[in-house]
Amino acid sequence: MKREEILDGLRQSPKVDVCIIGGGINGISVFRELALQGLNVLLVEKHDYCSGASSALSRMVHGGLRYLENGEFKLVQESLVERDRLLRNAPHYVAPLPTTVPVFDIFSGLGNGIVRFLGLSRHPSRRGAVAIKAGLSIYDFLTRKRALMPRHQFRGRRTTLAKWPALNPDIKSSATYFDAWVSHPERLGIELLQDGLLAKVGAMALNYAEVRRTENGEYRVEDHIGGASVAVEPALIINATGGWIDIANQTLFSPEARPSPLMGGTKGSHLIIDNTDLRDALADHMIYYENEDGRICILFPYLGKVLVGSTDIRVDDPEMVRCEADERDYILQSLAFVLPDITIRPEQIVFQFSGVRPLPASTDSFTGRIPRDHFCTVLEPPEGGPPVLCMIGGKWTTFRSFGELAADMALERLGRRRRVTTSDRQIGGGRAFPADPAAWLTQMAAGKGLSGRRMTELFARYGTDAEAIGGFIAAGADAALPHPGYSARELQFLIREEAVEHLDDLLLRRTTLAVSGELSLDMMDAALDLLAQEKHWTLARRTDERDRFLTLLNERHGVDEDMLSARNEPRSTECDTTAKSG
Repeated sequence: MKREEILDGLRQSPKVDVCIIGGGINGISVFRELALQGLNVLLVEKHDYCSGASSALSRMVHGGLRYLENGEFKLVQESLVERDRLLRNAPHYVAPLPTTVPVFDIFSGLGNGIVRFLGLSRHPSRRGAVAIKAGLSIYDFLTRKRALMPRHQFRGRRTTLAKWPALNPDIKSSATYFDAWVSHPERLGIELLQDGLLAKVGAMALNYAEVRRTENGEYRVEDHIGGASVAVEPALIINATGGWIDIANQTLFSPEARPSPLMGGTKGSHLIIDNTDLRDALADHMIYYENEDGRICILFPYLGKVLVGSTDIRVDDPEMVRCEADERDYILQSLAFVLPDITIRPEQIVFQFSGVRPLPASTDSFTGRIPRDHFCTVLEPPEGGPPVLCMIGGKWTTFRSFGELAADMALERLGRRRRVTTSDRQIGGGRAFPADPAAWLTQMAAGKGLSGRRMTELFARYGTDAEAIGGFIAAGADAALPHPGYSARELQFLIREEAVEHLDDLLLRRTTLAVSGELSLDMMDAALDLLAQEKHWTLARRTDERDRFLTLLNERHGVDEDMLSARNEPRSTECDTTAKSG
């Protein structure tokens, strides 16, 4: 359903069962859950889908090993179950990640770990081999019935340095266990959204729109693209805005009825580094390490580059977060500590990002002690109107179970019953995932008339959804783009089918061109030309969009126009994206 169709539908019938505010991974998850139960549900997102914290995760899908230290065993168990479900339900985006922990001490951290567990300490502390062994043994115990991945193992100093010779030579040993990583988190969010939209005729979703309560108690959807304003009459509102929950509540309640703050957030920042020595030094593992101050950092191969982070800093305004210079310095210092002989030049940092972890409100001075669990609370407007169910906390790995929890509470409030479970429901391009991808690709390439190389690229980006996208590409005249792995028809498909309204939607979230450091100035302009053509923009509107995107890249992601220009390559004269020639 297109944007105008949704707005026209609301004008004709403003009543909906549930209006969800917030199109991050948790909001989309509860939208999918409720649509699958047959409810008329409307999702409204102020910016683009998965453009806030849901696009700024560390790209890990994990149980939360360090949460054991806070005694959050239930959260760790739930996270591990959901991790394993994602490995099964989204195999096109979620894959096992061998993770190695360098160990610098034997017994350190035991006493501090105990007092922190009891709530008597507020400071990070170095963990020794015994503490790490205890945590990994619990990890193995919690996954013993599924056993999808190997149990943890320890290596001595000599064996560790033989495999990872660039590691800090002061290590005593290392431990390796398995978690998982997600390659395209924003795309997985889009697939969940589409799953919900296809499940129910009455399911609707709008990005770049807001829900506001008027002075007379009416709720209206304000469209930021076309400028329309339409009434909506929900029986229940779900506030799934994460770090923005308190801000959103200000628009949902009258000034005298606004609730007390529910959320507090901490900022995590990450760098994407293009350094061959660094990538090779990891030996395809994630290095999960403690900096000298005891804070946890991560380092792993990501889309041909290396992702390193993160920080944990309190923030007051989630709208303005970015990786500041001191955070960048801290991350590089931590990298120099664990891999002291590898030098990172400034130009090798090809992208950076920062996001807010949506945590419950807390006065704890040490951010690591703030609970990472999630829960829901229902607020009843004293002046009448629909109740507001607020989704508090949550981590990316547990989006399905959190969405399920919120949906079940909503169903109970509305007197409806659950009829579908999502625990084993495959997602998007994970559906009908082939046991033999090579054979599947050969068959698809032949059937679509595309080269094997082109189908392989599409499969890596979209899983089995590559079949539909490949069919669209083959159905019309295609054209090469400055990036040899993409073509005009592919981007046209994304623009038409995935609610692309701005250039950053396309280049930051529907594709990985920007985050992988593969976006050039020529490719940016080519994508902008396609978007302007599809949207029928004037030259002035196109110019404004170009300036908007370049400003966003520079201010939020540390990428300026000179960096993009340096990545320009001679335009290809042959398009490997069109049908094979006989």
